Amino acid sequence: MAYAIDTHTGPASLISRLTVRLRDAGRRARQYQAYRTTFDELNALTDRELTDLGLNRDAIGSAARDAAHQVALG
Repeated sequence: MAYAIDTHTGPASLISRLTVRLRDAGRRARQYQAYRTTFDELNALTDRELTDLGLNRDAIGSAARDAAHQVALG
């Protein structure tokens, strides 16, 4: 048998909910900027330069996502 536990402590104030949303929107914007910057810079490299970095064209998106994830971690 499975049980569900609701740990919601009650309604948060409007100000605190807006603060959280704005903080999250800022974090997502910084992550997206890190993703685009990394993707564009890696995509501008030659295949030889990418190989020197241990990457290929197929790995550019993954490397850009990793960079965006690092921004989220702080």
